[in-house]
Amino acid sequence: MRIETHCRITGVDNPSYPLASHCKPRRDSSNEEHLNGENGFLLTPRIDLLFDRGFIGFEESGNLIISPVAHKPSFERMGLETKGITNVGTFTSSQRQFLEFHRNAVLLRVAR
Repeated sequence: MRIETHCRITGVDNPSYPLASHCKPRRDSSNEEHLNGENGFLLTPRIDLLFDRGFIGFEESGNLIISPVAHKPSFERMGLETKGITNVGTFTSSQRQFLEFHRNAVLLRVAR
């Protein structure tokens, strides 16, 4: 919470709601990486779930990536824009490195 102040997608900034969401999951992280504040950002629980399960990710530019296996009608029912580009802002250089891991190892590219 010293680095991020609100959910990157919903904008919710009440500290009771967003969760610390890790780009590089605990199972793949060293203890140092897991505790590194740059290994993530704040997301509301619904968005955190989609990120953790690989249905969404982020480009270095801050553009939201929606996995091709995501069910877009469900995303729309959850209030997520699926048409057009959603940009969530810039990331630090360390966050971008962790996001690269997420894109390569967590983001779903094809059905498993």
